[in-house]
Amino acid sequence: MLKFCQPGIYKLLLSVYKYVSLIHSFISFMKIIAMIPARYSASRFPGKLMKDLGGKPVIVRTYEAALQANLFDEVYVVTDSDVIFNTIEAVGGKVLMSKKEHECGSDRIAEAVENLDVDIVVNVQGDEPFIDTVSLSKLIDVFKGDDKKEIDLASLKVKITNAKDIKNPNNVKVITDANDFAIYFSRSVIPYHRDQEVNATYYKHKGVYAFRKNALIDFYHTPMTPIEAAEKIECIRYLEVGKKIKMIETSVESIGIDTPEDLEKAIKQLTNE
Repeated sequence: MLKFCQPGIYKLLLSVYKYVSLIHSFISFMKIIAMIPARYSASRFPGKLMKDLGGKPVIVRTYEAALQANLFDEVYVVTDSDVIFNTIEAVGGKVLMSKKEHECGSDRIAEAVENLDVDIVVNVQGDEPFIDTVSLSKLIDVFKGDDKKEIDLASLKVKITNAKDIKNPNNVKVITDANDFAIYFSRSVIPYHRDQEVNATYYKHKGVYAFRKNALIDFYHTPMTPIEAAEKIECIRYLEVGKKIKMIETSVESIGIDTPEDLEKAIKQLTNE
């Protein structure tokens, strides 16, 4: 029993106990939520989140999948659409209405979480109903690792080898340092393979993020930066203002519903599950 120790030893053990308890408390009670940004309009596939996917709208499938992942203390949809708002509310879901027009998903999420008591916010894509729980779990785990204090946000990267995919400007590429922190993102081919005798590895950025709340709010209150505006890549703003982005490699290519053809693939996958 601690109380029978010598006074000096007792004080030392008590200090260690309090320190360990504090660390345990931080890890155990870090509040983690999922935010699903859900715009109704989409240039390539208008209203895609309300399209039927096996008897339920796509956005409802995504919301339910996020709940079933059992990774989050709470799951919210944040939308600019009365139709989506009413649909999520009708199934008993948590949904917030955007009050402003936003250029990107980070801004929409930041507005929604600004007054919420939360530590980590995970951005779940509304048009990806087949949630990759393994990759999301890895994203969350980096905030419990050895370098957690250095990390402002985390995101995913997937190795790509097909030359067409590498050159495609719709695929955002990312390069990282030796500790897997992002150096730069671009729609151009990076790294540029000048010396063909050197092996170059290419990674596509997957737009799934886990943010510290304060990093997200800082982003929200910082104007769009010049390089971000040129590339049309929101995570560049984080780099330009000095935030550190930890990149986690995954081999899973999720099914995003960007076209009617993607919806047909999703229907087939749901049928085969």
